[in-house]
Amino acid sequence: MRTPTIAGPTSVASGRSDALPAREHLPVNTAGRPVLDVVIPVYNEEKDLEPCVRRLHEYLLRTFPYGFRITVADNASTDTTPAVAAGLAAEVPEVRSVRLEEKGRGRALRTVWSGSDAPVLAYMDVDLSTDLNALLPLVAPLISGHSDLAIGSRLARSSRVVRGPKREFISRAYNLILRGSLAARFSDAQCGFKAIRRDVAERLLPMVEDTGWFFDTEMLVLAERAGLRIHEVPVDWVDDPESTVRIVRTATDDLKGVWRVGRALATGSLPLDRLARPFGDDPRDRELSGVPGGLARQLVGFCVVGALSTLFYLALYSLFRLGVGPQAANAGALLVSAVANTAANRRLTFGVRGRDRAVRHQAQGLVVFAIGLALTSGSLAALGAATGDPAHSTELAVLIVANLAATVLRFLLFRLWVFPDRVSSRNER
Repeated sequence: MRTPTIAGPTSVASGRSDALPAREHLPVNTAGRPVLDVVIPVYNEEKDLEPCVRRLHEYLLRTFPYGFRITVADNASTDTTPAVAAGLAAEVPEVRSVRLEEKGRGRALRTVWSGSDAPVLAYMDVDLSTDLNALLPLVAPLISGHSDLAIGSRLARSSRVVRGPKREFISRAYNLILRGSLAARFSDAQCGFKAIRRDVAERLLPMVEDTGWFFDTEMLVLAERAGLRIHEVPVDWVDDPESTVRIVRTATDDLKGVWRVGRALATGSLPLDRLARPFGDDPRDRELSGVPGGLARQLVGFCVVGALSTLFYLALYSLFRLGVGPQAANAGALLVSAVANTAANRRLTFGVRGRDRAVRHQAQGLVVFAIGLALTSGSLAALGAATGDPAHSTELAVLIVANLAATVLRFLLFRLWVFPDRVSSRNER
């Protein structure tokens, strides 16, 4: 690829350290260097580019409390877009233009972000579909040291979005695919409104292979898997009816990217440990003697919850057994204790707080319950076939053994499927 030509202020790339430092508040009073660099990737946008840049520039001058730069990243446009961008860079001090001879939004972002000297790097689409009032909430957590990346979300409950049913369906379907295949927790991968700290970008961008529209998704998935903190901002967003994005081709490329990234994560070929770093004063990351971490901590919590759940289950079974047969008593006791067990493990063992995905977790817990029911019911059926009319103590003994087997399977399913832990591997290194 040819070296891009840059009009406007010259960037100074920062050096890399061997490890990411603890997150801290970024300096905001550095003379001659902007705090924020907003990139606008464009391809043949000669009509919309100038009004977009001037509107964004006026907004930032009026409301943004820190120094900023607007960078127009031209993706090999064939119209007069390069001339418009160069004219803006020559006229407006806070604007520069970068010309790339190859297409690709991801390529443009990687090129500009890798050469920027601003501590916070962002981008937005040229149509300014996202309300600009979300810009400061987007970058503030990065400046303060709270988060590593930030994304605008059109799928948050408080977001207000205007777009057609076709794009709405595609967007939600895509994010469901990401959640199901790559266990992504962020809500909106495709919104063209994102920001990242430069120190994180220096480590993360070399791991991102895609140069097109999947660039955003790949970057977010790798960051999340590495344990970096992603802040989500609800946005007001209005669809651009004249968008030139080819939906079918983009969707096909995205699915190929999902497969490639999923395979890389499954084989462990990505050096995600290069992104690991201490998170400031977070007490959860402190090394304390006598306190187990990662897998060991989860095992201890699971065993405690499991022991209490077993006692609760046996008490319920004995109570239900007074009025119904062994199979019905077992099913009822196991169902009630399974709901309580999932809720307790969700909060105490795996540290999931709040109501987010609580219904989904309970539904997955019921699938695990069904497996446990099959094991225990099968054991009771086998006991009944072997002895005819077993004593109550014998039933309890068989159920204890069957529950031990179900417990081991339950822990594995909870850890790998219901509550996949992305941080434990880093804590155990």
